[in-house]
Amino acid sequence: MNTKSPSQPSVHWLDRVSWPVLLLLAAWLAVAPITPEPHLTEKLRMLLAGELSRPIDIFDLFLHASPIVVVILKARRHFAASGSG
Repeated sequence: MNTKSPSQPSVHWLDRVSWPVLLLLAAWLAVAPITPEPHLTEKLRMLLAGELSRPIDIFDLFLHASPIVVVILKARRHFAASGSG
């Protein structure tokens, strides 16, 4: 049974994720591991060269890029809600 009143907006899951946590996670996964080369850089280079074919490499790309995508989605939602988008 739905107990929310129609006048109360539902809180989207992106609204519940705090900016500092999300930005820290995105930055951390974007550069991890630092040496010899961050996985995100390596996987994007492989993708552009047409060499990204192993399932583990595709998973790695999604793992390291997903927080950045979430930051973009949250920013778009934030600016659209504030009327500047």
